[in-house]
Amino acid sequence: MLGSLVGLLLLVVGLGVAAYALVDVPAPGEEATYQTTTVYWGNADGTRGEVMGELPGLQRTIVDTSTLPDYVGNAVVASEDRSFWTNRGISVTGIARAFVNNVRGGDTQGASTLTQQYVKNYYTERSTIGYVGKAKEALLALKISRQESKDQVLDRYLNTVYFGRDTYGIQEASQAYFGVDAAQLTISQAALLAGIIPSPNNWEPATNPERAQQRWERVLDLMTEDGWITAADRDAAVFPETVVEEESQTYAGPTGYLLKLVEAEAQDRLGMTEDELKRAGLAIDTTFDKAAQDQAVATATSLWDGTLAGGSAPDPAARLAIVSVDPADGGVVALYGGQDYLADARDAATYLTAQAASTFKPFTLVAALEQGIPLTTTYNGNSPQEPEGWGNPGEDVSNFGGTDYGRIDLVRATQDSVNTVYAQLNVQVGPAATADVAQRAGIRTAVMPDRASNVLGIDFVHPLDMADAFATFAAQGFHSDPFVVRSATYSDGTVAYTAQSTRTQVFAADVMADATYAMTQVVERGTGQRNVGRVIDVPVAGKTGSSTDNLSAWFVGYTPTIATAVVLTQYDEGGFGKNPVTVTPFGGVREITGSTWPAVLWATYMDPVLDQPRFAAVRDFPPRAGVGGRATPTTTPSATPTPTPSATPTAEPAAVTVPSGLVGTLQADAVAALQGAGLAAEVVAEPSAEIAAGRVVRLEPGAGAALAAGDAVRVVVSSGAPAAPAPTAPPATTAPTPAPGGEDAGDGAGGGAGDSSGAAPTG
Repeated sequence: MLGSLVGLLLLVVGLGVAAYALVDVPAPGEEATYQTTTVYWGNADGTRGEVMGELPGLQRTIVDTSTLPDYVGNAVVASEDRSFWTNRGISVTGIARAFVNNVRGGDTQGASTLTQQYVKNYYTERSTIGYVGKAKEALLALKISRQESKDQVLDRYLNTVYFGRDTYGIQEASQAYFGVDAAQLTISQAALLAGIIPSPNNWEPATNPERAQQRWERVLDLMTEDGWITAADRDAAVFPETVVEEESQTYAGPTGYLLKLVEAEAQDRLGMTEDELKRAGLAIDTTFDKAAQDQAVATATSLWDGTLAGGSAPDPAARLAIVSVDPADGGVVALYGGQDYLADARDAATYLTAQAASTFKPFTLVAALEQGIPLTTTYNGNSPQEPEGWGNPGEDVSNFGGTDYGRIDLVRATQDSVNTVYAQLNVQVGPAATADVAQRAGIRTAVMPDRASNVLGIDFVHPLDMADAFATFAAQGFHSDPFVVRSATYSDGTVAYTAQSTRTQVFAADVMADATYAMTQVVERGTGQRNVGRVIDVPVAGKTGSSTDNLSAWFVGYTPTIATAVVLTQYDEGGFGKNPVTVTPFGGVREITGSTWPAVLWATYMDPVLDQPRFAAVRDFPPRAGVGGRATPTTTPSATPTPTPSATPTAEPAAVTVPSGLVGTLQADAVAALQGAGLAAEVVAEPSAEIAAGRVVRLEPGAGAALAAGDAVRVVVSSGAPAAPAPTAPPATTAPTPAPGGEDAGDGAGGGAGDSSGAAPTG
């Protein structure tokens, strides 16, 4: 019987030799050349930072095994193929022994040499079962052993073999089992990895340490017998400890949102599928600044755990977005889209949208400046009003809390977010102009061009778009598309992609200077003063926003080097997070407006970020430009009297600027300062809960306004706190005094409905 079997085997081998010449070595299989793609943080100088994460998939990093200790490869040789350095790729005696055992019904044996295993891993990418498959594998091994050196075969084997723990190749295995690079493996560690190759999941050291140790001892004994290590090395060897296997948590936590953004943009820019990208072995450098991102996450965490609000936390259905953009090139510096991508994949910064509210007012202001309407133009700021052309008959607009402001200029209207003034302004410039400015600045969602109420932010926008738009203001009118992938490089150093500049001027610099000046007053004197202006010690321009029914609450602000949007929203989870609802109050406030917790969050996050050298390089904005010159009346002027001729023409009065720093000073000091500047003073009194009696509440027009010499400035002086209402009278509607700060006066008229979700911008 045995003689017949051997004869049959020799016949098969004879036929195989004849077929040898007909077998071609195929190209390496794709699986063999795939590597893990790694994503990196970006340093401030544009260089590569720390590893952010590896895109999940096939875990392989190809290394040059000639740089590894010799005992790493020799441990595998001792365990898998002791005759490797001398055989011709196959073992005839091994094949015969396996053939006889299989025919007799014993355990199935592959009799594969290391070269044959390499053929299976590197060229065929599949198990070779059956006699025909094994014969082909043996023929390929014979041919490859003639075409490739033993060092090449061992190198490729070590880079392709499966080691368990979802890893392929010696480098990933070294990290997965010991947390070190392959070049740092000890003799004991190398022996353990070599020993478990035939069945790594069954001999996993964490779950079957006894069997794993037996395999380890076997390899060390063979290495000693074959002379790869000394007897002293063997005696000194200690069974190595392994690290705990980590479950795939690549997308866990806030960083998961960043990795998903990187994946999407890289696929688009490189023209790859998701699977191709994950296995391309790319090093992807991003725009994300780790220090800024860490601060964004820390700020958000302090909100959710109640630390920020003294033990009070938002409703679990609330969502927070924080996103910062570099005005210089549009690179996204930091982005907080949620607490955990694995728990909720909807990115609050790029996927979800929120009603823009009064953050849209700067777009109308820019439209006005482009039409030559100066900041000194005054409007009726009382409430309510029904401006002609505003909307349907009977549809009026009110200020927050019903506040009357009298006649005020555009600086004051921006500072205090006065709805009635901005309603008149948008009717004057045209809502299509507001929509055009918004989209030029960077808003990618639809903006209704035919509704005057678009100035009050009835449209829904992505927080990333809002940060991008204000980054355009910070860049003095230059817009850059936001992006997250700075470059992508293959493992051999070939550059696959480099981001190109999209910087384009969309607004004039003088228009930006005046718009920025008006928005600095929001922080210095207006709705952002308490929670931003008193915290940040550098110039900041910004805008609060609070939609009707408090469906959204924003603070968006910028310095010359960074623009950041913060928004709190809340969604009806029964509607799968698509239906916005009122943000549930927390932390001692009766309602969530832009000047409360969004402003607190903005300042908490930005205060340390602005101390970074990258963002502290430029502090000051360009000076106010005075676009449009002196104000144009917005009401019908009285008849102009006929001037009395004089023999000598009178020179045009010199322009005088209203002095700054007078708010809060004594009445007499303010009057003296105005008179010293060549202006007249008209003093009126009004109650004030904030300013002590006898001190200046505000100037009309405000500081910085350009007037003719001799013009009058209205000096509003505090008459003391307002009297308490009579017991029988209904309580007055007053702004609440939240624990974190004041309310966003004037925000939020105008409704709007719609799906608050949308596709993330790809630019």
